[in-house]
This record gives sequence, C-alpha cells and structure tokens, in this order.
Amino acid sequence: MRFSAEIRYDADPRQVFRMIVDHEFQEAKCLASGSLEHDVEVAEHSDGGAVVISNRTMPTDHLPDFARSLVGATVHLRETQRWRPASPDGTRTGSIEVEIHGVPVRFVGSLALAPDGSGTRWPIEGELTASVPLLGGRIERAAEPAVLAGIRVEQRTGTSWLADH
Repeated sequence: MRFSAEIRYDADPRQVFRMIVDHEFQEAKCLASGSLEHDVEVAEHSDGGAVVISNRTMPTDHLPDFARSLVGATVHLRETQRWRPASPDGTRTGSIEVEIHGVPVRFVGSLALAPDGSGTRWPIEGELTASVPLLGGRIERAAEPAVLAGIRVEQRTGTSWLADH
C-alpha cells in the first residue's frame, strides 16, 4: 500500500537535521510515541550523513481487535533512518525502514528535508506492506493510522523541541 505524509517545521533544514540527530530528541520522540521501552542509536558520519535507529516496545491497544489478536499486547519495532550528506542549501535526502519484529509488516520509504520559505518541508513516502496471505491488505489498512500517528507525534515533538532549543 502506497503511503505518503509530510511534516513541516518553522526552522531551516540544517536546524531540523541537528534535531533529528540529537540523541535527546530521539529519546523524547520515543517517550512521546508511548513506547514502553526503547533504545536509540545515532551515528553521524564524517561526510555529513547519519543513521538513526530506534528500537521500541509499543502497546497494541490502539490496533483493531483482529490485528491485536495476531500480535498480542505489545509489538517490538525498529525504525532506521539513513540520511545522506546535505547539499549546499541544506537540502538532504534519505531513507526510512520500519520493521515490526515477529510480524510480516514493514514500511520502506524515502525522506527529504527541503527548504520551504523560512521553514522545512519533510515529505515521507513509501510502501507499507503486510505479507500475510488473504489478510495483508486488511492489516495494511489497519496499520496505516498507526504509522500516520507516529509521524504526527514526531511533528509535535519536533515543533516543541525546536521552540525550546
């Protein structure tokens, strides 16, 4: 299932990227998402690129009953963002992968940070797939609101973070 969303921040792409690779921001994002447990790894590369990995244990109480019956009370997800070096104007591209351990559901997509007036536009586009015979489409449709909710948590947390830093 094709998925797209967008985050907008009132800060330039360089400021937004500094936030993304800030370990404390990533911790705040995990807490704001409702994770029961989490760990975060941030690796910045000498060329200006970076990899941000978060592992989270999430409750499934927001999922429909049929989906919860398949996965149980919690799921363990791993989100990996890989960012390329910035161009001279601060524009940056990257990729994202979200995997749910023990469940054949994943999101793979592209990321970008682009100047947008005095702020930054962050489009997120990709494929949400559930490889479950007969139920895949239904599971994808059930997972879509959770993915969108995670993006909105990131936006709210980021907006607050940028205002405070």
